[in-house]
Amino acid sequence: MLAEVLGCFAGRFGRVEPRRAAGQFVTGLLADLEVKTCWQLAEEAGHARPDAMQRLLYRAVWDADAVRDDLRQLITARFGAPDAVLVVDDTGDLKKGVHTVGVQRQYTGTAGRIENSQVGVFLGYAGVDGHALIDRRVYLPASWTDDRDRCRAAGVPDEVEFATKPELAAEMITAALVAGVPAGWAAADEAYGNSSVFRAGLREHEIGYVLAVSRSHLVPLDGGKARVRADRIAADLPASAWQRRSAGAGSKGPRFYDWAWLDDVCTDADPDDGGRHSLLIRKNTTTGELAFYRCWTPRPATLAQLVRVAGIRWTVEEAFQAAKGQVGLDQHQVRRWDSWHRFTTLALAALAVLTICAADATDDSTDSRLIKLTVNEIRRLINACLIRPITDLAHRLHWSSWRRQHQARARQAHYTRRLNLELQP
Repeated sequence: MLAEVLGCFAGRFGRVEPRRAAGQFVTGLLADLEVKTCWQLAEEAGHARPDAMQRLLYRAVWDADAVRDDLRQLITARFGAPDAVLVVDDTGDLKKGVHTVGVQRQYTGTAGRIENSQVGVFLGYAGVDGHALIDRRVYLPASWTDDRDRCRAAGVPDEVEFATKPELAAEMITAALVAGVPAGWAAADEAYGNSSVFRAGLREHEIGYVLAVSRSHLVPLDGGKARVRADRIAADLPASAWQRRSAGAGSKGPRFYDWAWLDDVCTDADPDDGGRHSLLIRKNTTTGELAFYRCWTPRPATLAQLVRVAGIRWTVEEAFQAAKGQVGLDQHQVRRWDSWHRFTTLALAALAVLTICAADATDDSTDSRLIKLTVNEIRRLINACLIRPITDLAHRLHWSSWRRQHQARARQAHYTRRLNLELQP
């Protein structure tokens, strides 16, 4: 699979040197390295100096967006489905100084507070039996776009203007749909769901959505004649309005919540758009915490469909965790516009190797006693078998199977206990 992923965009390099360096770069991101900067990746590739890796990110002639397109096509060919979900979210990387493109003091979920950081907006794709990240945009705050000299120093093209995170997300979704990516739904957290412009853009594409909104979000009722806070609507619901359903399997078993669905409401002030608006409310069965979703579908949908899409939104969080923890998405030490897009694109290529391998291993697995291969385990096996082959490979494979077998037993016991607790009235 590593060769297949590298081969899908090999033709984007006009010279053999950057093509070889790109392959070594992606292989290094998959390697068992504590830090994955150009120095460490060069050392892993056997280079005496990091010049080839730095040149790949800074001066080599290649189009990161074209490579992104090739990766997107490969991923959607493997996971594509008509009811696949496009998931958008942003993640931040803590940075020092003021020269890294897009950096400023801003809120980032990585730290959970305002820090000096750089924020990227990403598009995930969740299909039949797997999910991966397929696009990326660096967020440029107004403090950057208002200072064109600062932008030029960081290599930001002159035509790039300020865009909000929902606008960047809309650009990526539009680009994916124009490229023929099969998808029937979009999902996002409340930073995007609260944007009426973002929601309207999805309706123009006739793609259904389940978008989280804040508890203070004003929900339009009766054709927009009245607007009521989402939490106020939930407080007035009778007990009979709630249904217990699973939003999918999680690390601790089926994720059961109580759901209330107000069908055919939430019609925005703009008149008939040919679809069905609704409000979905999720309640934690233990704490009673509420979450709210604005929904729209071009055709009638069921509660089960909306709950599925709401649960799939968490795949982007899993992708961030894998991308940062396994292939060093957040470990770049680059400052310029092109370099950020190049490093991030190659990191997405490394992540694609892991996610597709994990999906293929699940398809080929016939032993129900073993837990599915995770991206973490896949990377360990790639290192043991390909990157740094070990002599006692049979022992390593036996140890992997033993660990997965015991994980499966522990998970089954945990699932059974949790299911019994959740189904109690």
